[in-house]
Amino acid sequence: MKTSRKTINVWSLLSILICVLGKPTPVVAFTPTLSPATELSDRYIEYKGIVVDRKTRTRLSFATLMLVGTNNSTVTNVDGQFSIKVPKEKTDPKILVSFIGFKSKIFPLEKLLQQKSYIELEPTASQLPELKVISKDANALIKAVMEKKTQNYFNEVTPMMAFYREAIKKNRTYVSLSEAVVYINKQPYNSYKYDEAMLYKSRKKTDYTKLDTITFKLQGGPISSLYLDMMKYPDFIFTDHMFEKYDFIFDRSTYIDDRLIFEVNFKQKPAIMEPLYYGKLYIDAQSLAIKSGVFKLNLTNKEEASDMFVIKKPYNAKVYPVEANYRIDYNEQNGKWYYGYSRIEFGLRVNWKRKLFNTTYYSTIEMAVTDWGKSVELPKITRKERLRSTVIISDEAAGFADPQFWGKYNVIEPEKPIENAINKIQKQFEKTK
Repeated sequence: MKTSRKTINVWSLLSILICVLGKPTPVVAFTPTLSPATELSDRYIEYKGIVVDRKTRTRLSFATLMLVGTNNSTVTNVDGQFSIKVPKEKTDPKILVSFIGFKSKIFPLEKLLQQKSYIELEPTASQLPELKVISKDANALIKAVMEKKTQNYFNEVTPMMAFYREAIKKNRTYVSLSEAVVYINKQPYNSYKYDEAMLYKSRKKTDYTKLDTITFKLQGGPISSLYLDMMKYPDFIFTDHMFEKYDFIFDRSTYIDDRLIFEVNFKQKPAIMEPLYYGKLYIDAQSLAIKSGVFKLNLTNKEEASDMFVIKKPYNAKVYPVEANYRIDYNEQNGKWYYGYSRIEFGLRVNWKRKLFNTTYYSTIEMAVTDWGKSVELPKITRKERLRSTVIISDEAAGFADPQFWGKYNVIEPEKPIENAINKIQKQFEKTK
């Protein structure tokens, strides 16, 4: 059975070029007019902290933090760390911190002025909901979720600002790192129009000396992240006729505060041979909106899975995916849900003919919406500036030498290995001065 045409389309946007060394097709970021960094530092305060489970002290990855009274938000990284920049004119700023399975907390940011301040979240009671609120038919629940899409999600064009990062490792060493501030024209969820995106500010560094005779390039950039929005693009994840190809099964339920969250597992039916997905959906029982989705690609059929990712490779190499993990999170504001964060992690192994050792590449792509709505002064995205599915972010490493490069813009805190890679790049610039 051939892979669904729509499935191929979306994952070709996440495709990899493994080819002879060369420069990527460039994409030029919009050049902003910014005040000097010193002036910016007089206009905002940056707060840093770590979100943890109060009982176990476990750090909570991908917790959502929203500046109360605004649409400014961020997420914690895999180490539970975050930073958020707040205009100085906002007096007594507070953030709302939320995480599935925990009670949300409003936290005064003044308490984070101490180094390595912690925000502790209290786990919700592990009580089971009354059985009468749970349908035994998970398919009926998923149908209801899709039918309520236009009620639960934005139905007008919504300007958004987001922070994007993609990192590539060869075996255990980082060989490429890209970061960008992205402007997004998020199209209505009841429209078939595709989202539009434009790079506003970006930086990239690739160490070609560590890539041997090949280079590993990612196509799609921020477009890849947007297409993980399964409520905007349900066919890209679940394909046409989703109930003919997938089984949906209730798991246990959980809470955010006193709000019930259904957990629904999904996987492709046993008779379906094409590579599809398996994982879990977290569904808000009150609104029937998807809060989060965490899933993987079935890599049992390695040949077909490889065809979904790799669009170009050397003739003397075989390339197979070794992992493909995905995450999508939605945030809620005033009864409407919107795309908040997505993450893609995948690995590919390159087996060379007549060579004893293989090469494994790992990549992480993540994007978080940091502001949306009227506060985002979105410039018109022209056809020339609009990112396309074939985009490869070009090398523009100078930004790594400037510690104030991002200015007022919120970013996802880098996890330790990426932070070390950034520090190494900065040291390399210092040596060349």
